[in-house]
Amino acid sequence: MIAIGMLQRLTVVNIAGHGAYLASGRQAGEERVLLPIKQVPEGTRVGSEMEVFVYRDSKDRPIATVKRPLIMLGQTAVLKVREVTKIGAFLDWGLEKDLLLPYKQQTKRLHPGDECLVALYLDKSNRLCLTMNVYEYLSTDHNYRKGDTVTGRVYLISDNFGAFVAVDDEYSGLIPKRELYGQAEVGEVITARVTEVKEDGRLTLGIREKAYLQMDKDAERVMEVIEAFDGVLPFNDKASPETIKREFNMSKNEFKRAVGKLYKERRIEITPVSIRKLK
Repeated sequence: MIAIGMLQRLTVVNIAGHGAYLASGRQAGEERVLLPIKQVPEGTRVGSEMEVFVYRDSKDRPIATVKRPLIMLGQTAVLKVREVTKIGAFLDWGLEKDLLLPYKQQTKRLHPGDECLVALYLDKSNRLCLTMNVYEYLSTDHNYRKGDTVTGRVYLISDNFGAFVAVDDEYSGLIPKRELYGQAEVGEVITARVTEVKEDGRLTLGIREKAYLQMDKDAERVMEVIEAFDGVLPFNDKASPETIKREFNMSKNEFKRAVGKLYKERRIEITPVSIRKLK
């Protein structure tokens, strides 16, 4: 059987003026696929075996190529957007016919020249299509451990769960909502720390540094905001979590730690209604 979207070894069963016909065996009536004449290697004859990739041409017919595409069925890859049309975006995958990424399979608005992480699947019509919803295609087979620093690409932001990340564009990771604070967007490549390796191999990630390091940065951020308010912040460390998140992009605990540090260093004073910078 000839499989769409995969590399496979096929046998030449006939050679014509427009190319070589390939099949998985040499039995009569077997499904055949054409390898265009310009791709037929010199010296090819009936009975020759060769490795080819099978996809569909512009007329939706199965076609073989000796070229190796940038992505194959069930895989993920970072591809470049060539064109955006009424039905979706078309991406370059290294073959003559670009691949469609339908709008319903996009997790952000795309423009020509953009690069995005996608997976290749067969749609209901048995056509090769791309999706940015790559969760089920990412691997959990890795050697990462808690505390490791990793690089990953954000492919989905969920209001309920957080930011879904493809570590090394290949492995499944998540920055939980409680760790996020709006610090990531779809398509962004981030550096994160592994905070947990789940039993199934999925990675939990954090993009904030260890508390004692992060506190220094947070304290300086608080001072910047105080100075932007002309040295008087119109609320203190008892402000609501929503106010703190809006002004500082921090959790309330992180804000209180930063304020506490500044207070101990005698850089601020805390009043019942404000935080003031000390001269």
